[in-house]
Amino acid sequence: MPAAREAADTTEIRDWLVERVAFYLESRPQDVDTATALIELGLDSVYALTLCGDVEDRFGLVVEPTMAWDHPTVDALTAHLAQELSGR
Repeated sequence: MPAAREAADTTEIRDWLVERVAFYLESRPQDVDTATALIELGLDSVYALTLCGDVEDRFGLVVEPTMAWDHPTVDALTAHLAQELSGR
């Protein structure tokens, strides 16, 4: 995959994750710090599991229910999902 397309995909993944996290937290996307741990932002275990289901539905991946804790920030989740989607 060309680097430009890969970067676009990463941006799309991050933007989608920010939107979902903001929705769960009932906040604005611009208020979601992508480098702050999801638990520190206020995402609880119920929403973390729901996010896993959303990721599976959106990207067609099967993810572990601990994904949000194994990759605890939006940035870490973005990198993980981009890697999974690229097949590396």
